[in-house]
Amino acid sequence: MGQPVRDYLLTLCVTAAVTYLLTGPVRKFAIAVGAMPAIRARDVHREPTPRLGGIAMFGGLCAGLIVADHLHNLKSVFELSNEPRALLSGAALIWLIGVLDDKFELDALIKLGAQMIAAAVMVIQGLTILWLPIPGVGTVALTQWQGTLLTVALVVVTINAVNFVDGLDGLAAGMVCIASAAFFLYAYRLWFGNMIEAAAPATLFTAILMGMCLGFLPHNMHPARIFMGDSGSMLIGLVLAAAAISVTGQVDPDTMRIFEGSERGATHAMLPVFIPLLLPLTIIAIPAADLILAIVRRTWNGQSPFAADRGHLHHRLLEIGHSHSRAVLIMYFWSALIAFGAVGYSVHSASMWIVFVIVAASAVGLVLLLMPRFTPRAPHWANRFVPPRYRHRATEQASSPSYDEKPATVGSGAQQGPAGAQMGEEGPERAPVAVGVSGVNGATAIGARSRFPERRSIDSSR
Repeated sequence: MGQPVRDYLLTLCVTAAVTYLLTGPVRKFAIAVGAMPAIRARDVHREPTPRLGGIAMFGGLCAGLIVADHLHNLKSVFELSNEPRALLSGAALIWLIGVLDDKFELDALIKLGAQMIAAAVMVIQGLTILWLPIPGVGTVALTQWQGTLLTVALVVVTINAVNFVDGLDGLAAGMVCIASAAFFLYAYRLWFGNMIEAAAPATLFTAILMGMCLGFLPHNMHPARIFMGDSGSMLIGLVLAAAAISVTGQVDPDTMRIFEGSERGATHAMLPVFIPLLLPLTIIAIPAADLILAIVRRTWNGQSPFAADRGHLHHRLLEIGHSHSRAVLIMYFWSALIAFGAVGYSVHSASMWIVFVIVAASAVGLVLLLMPRFTPRAPHWANRFVPPRYRHRATEQASSPSYDEKPATVGSGAQQGPAGAQMGEEGPERAPVAVGVSGVNGATAIGARSRFPERRSIDSSR
C-alpha cells in the first residue's frame, strides 16, 4: 500500500518540478514573441503580463507520464489501458490551439470546435463514457453515439468552466488543484480500497494534474509574473475531464456492488463522480456556476454568450471590497468545501456528522465573505516576518525613512524612492503600462474598493 503512494508522490513531484523550472524560460519566450496583450476593460491586472504558461504545464504533463511509465507500480496503467495515450493526444491538440490563441487571439467558435475535436480524439482511442449509474434505475448502458455526445459535452463544459474562472492570479490553478486532490482521494480509494484496477488511470491523471498546478502556482500567485493563458486553462480542464471520463467509462458498477452489497448501494456510492452532468457541479462547482451565470447574464443583456464582461464572481468579490488575495482565498475555500464534501459524503453517506461539518464550514465561509474590510494584523514582534499588508501601521511608519519630496509619478522618468515603492494598497494608482514598455515584470495590483474603476461597457469587437 505504501509503495504506490510513494510512486504517485514521485510522479507528482517530478511533474511539479518540471513545470516550475520550465515556467521561467517560457515567460522570457512569451515576452520575446510578444505574447503580452494590451490591458482590456475586463482585466484586473494593471500591467501587460506574458501568457503561454500552458507550455510549461504541458511539459510537466509529458514528464509525469514518462516517469509513471517507468515506475513498477504504475507501468501497468500503460500496459493494460490506452487511456494515457488518448489523454496525451487530446491534450496535445487542445494545447496547440491554446498556444495559437495566446499569440493570435483565435475566434471563440474555432476554439469550441477544437475542444470538440480533442474530445473526439480521446473517444476514438477508447476514453469515453460507456454507462451511467442512475439512482432508482440502476446501470444504464449507452449507445456509441450517446456515449460520444456525452463525453464531448463533458469535456467542453469542463474546459470552459475552468477557462471562465481564470481571471485572478492563481485562481484557476489553485481551484483545479483542489478539485484534483479531492478526485485523487476518491479514485485512489476505488483502486486500492476496493481493488478496482480500472480506476488506476484516473488516479494517475489527477496526481499529474496536481503536479502541473502546484508547479505553476509559485509563478502565478499575486502578483503574477506569467499567466497560463488558454493554452494552460484548456489543458488542465481537459485533464480533469479525462479523469472523470476514465472512471465513468471503465469502472463497472457490478464490481462496486460486491463491496456495497447491492446495486442500489453501489449506484449511490458512485453518484458524486459517476454522473457526468453533475461532475462539474460537485468537483468544480464554482467555475461551473460562474459559467452558467455568465451565459444567462450575457444572453439577458442581448449579448453573445462568448462576449467579455466584468460580471464574473471574482470581479464581484473585488467590487464589494475584498482584496485580490482575499478573493482568491475565498474561492479556494468554497471549492475545497464542495469538492471534499462531495467525496466525504460518497465515502460515508450514512454519517450525519459530514452534513454538520459542511453546514458549519459554510457558515464560516459566509462570515468571511461578508467581512471584506477585516484585515488581520500580526503582533508587533512579528512585523519583520510578515508581508507589509499585515503589519501595524504605526510601527511600520516609525521604522521607514521619511522623504520630504513627493514620489515621482509613473512615466515622469524619475526614480521612485523606497517609500513610494512600498506604499502597497494605500499608494497612488498606477496607470496601465503599454505593451512593449521595457522593464515590465508582469506584476499585477488591485487595491481597495475606492481604487477599483466603475463597471465599464465592453466593446464586443475587442
